[in-house]
Amino acid sequence: MTTPELYLRNAEALLRAPVQGARGVWPRACGWLLRLALEASLDEYWRRADPAVAGCRNRRAQILMLNHRLEPALVRQIGYLWWALSRLAHHRGYELAPTARELGHLRDGVRKATRDLSQAADSRTRTGTRTD
Repeated sequence: MTTPELYLRNAEALLRAPVQGARGVWPRACGWLLRLALEASLDEYWRRADPAVAGCRNRRAQILMLNHRLEPALVRQIGYLWWALSRLAHHRGYELAPTARELGHLRDGVRKATRDLSQAADSRTRTGTRTD
């Protein structure tokens, strides 16, 4: 199993030094890695918080279920990140690729969301209560 941290490290490596010969595709690859990191974080959260939801493979449904457990601002941020990274992953050839700065902003958001989801799961596991 791949961890969110591994995906984030690989995305960071692409941001620092794009792969030679990958001109034009590295931003999309970086976006894919960031989305995979966010999805791996969601998987970890749901495995610990509610294994029944973890079995649902629909990411939108998983994000909607967060509304019942986490602070609204965090849920909105996770929803935005997932939408933005999904849009990037499916961008058309005629659309401009995101800049390294934009990808850095998304990376920072994914890193924070990953940390917040892990802390919420830890808190929930320790107390056995909802975190909202």
